[in-house]
Amino acid sequence: MNTIAKNTHKAPEYTYHLLRGALEKFQKNISELNNSQYQQAIIIADKTFSLESRVLSTPEAHDIQIPESKLNAAIQEVEGRYTDHNSFLMDLNNNNLNEEILRRSLYRELIFDVVIDRITDKIPEVNDVDIQIFYQFHKKHFTKPEKRKSCHILITINPDFAENDRISAQLRINAIAEKLQKNPAYFKALAKKYSECPTAMKSGELGKIIQGTLFTELDAELFNMKEGEISKVIETEMGFQILLCEKIYKPVTISFSQAKNRIKHIIQERQRKAFQKAWLEKTKDKVNT
Repeated sequence: MNTIAKNTHKAPEYTYHLLRGALEKFQKNISELNNSQYQQAIIIADKTFSLESRVLSTPEAHDIQIPESKLNAAIQEVEGRYTDHNSFLMDLNNNNLNEEILRRSLYRELIFDVVIDRITDKIPEVNDVDIQIFYQFHKKHFTKPEKRKSCHILITINPDFAENDRISAQLRINAIAEKLQKNPAYFKALAKKYSECPTAMKSGELGKIIQGTLFTELDAELFNMKEGEISKVIETEMGFQILLCEKIYKPVTISFSQAKNRIKHIIQERQRKAFQKAWLEKTKDKVNT
């Protein structure tokens, strides 16, 4: 069933919002939606078309003129998603649209964007005091935690295999530990040869670890080791393991001067969204009075 026909009583530009909702929510054309998806697309289109219409009816929108070149560029951007002009026209037609309706719809959309940008011009500039306060209250977000570059050797416990029952696995890991005591420099070579973890392909490398990432037993051991130290044999639910703490990267705090521009952008975006939301609420109140 062609669901497009259900909204022929609405403004032609509404169909553009319906298509946009279908594409954003389901990555489908309108005619490809099932009834449930179609109803969801309608809910989205009702909201976006209503909001757009409300904004376009405000005094802030009355004097806005979109240059022909900008409108043409918007149309070309849409058409550029298709292999050729005929495919573009065919897809418009399949969605109960044509070039003229698309043109009017994009014109409305461009005016909407200009109005939303224009109303935020009144937002006061973010000052250094605001930025400094934000930095102090969110300092943990500007601290990179300690990391430890680690490697491991794993011998798994699996009672289904004789060589991996608990006793055999423990004997094997103890033998590896003895070799490491004699020559710690062989850790990666032994990991590559004996470890039963896929990381053996990379000489047992686990990468740079943040505390709280590994199994509790491994985590506690790793973050109490010195750089270059090899752990004792540790048992976890995976089996028996030996860790190498290859390198320690100390915590790093991003300075205020380094974070300043990022914080300013965050505050500006928050203010912009809050200001836009408040302004849009006022336009709703005006419509309802």
